[in-house]
Amino acid sequence: MGCKWSVSVLLAVGQGITRPGELERHIEGISTKVLSERLRKLSAYGLLARTSYPEVPPRTEYALTESGRRLMQIIQQIHGLDAELAHKG
Repeated sequence: MGCKWSVSVLLAVGQGITRPGELERHIEGISTKVLSERLRKLSAYGLLARTSYPEVPPRTEYALTESGRRLMQIIQQIHGLDAELAHKG
């Protein structure tokens, strides 16, 4: 995964934000360059599926793959555990 942005991108796509422009607006502080790199890497890892539509202007959308959904379940469990531990502390 490699960086904080990867989790942010996966969370956003998991919430139904599928287009690069929407992702860039939704993820505070991410640059176009970093977003493009993360989308490419996460697709290469098999966590995101990329669909391009032959329209003018071109449209590209991303969705979680089965592996991406499984990883998101693990991330949500970690967030839940973190919240539980913070509440106890």
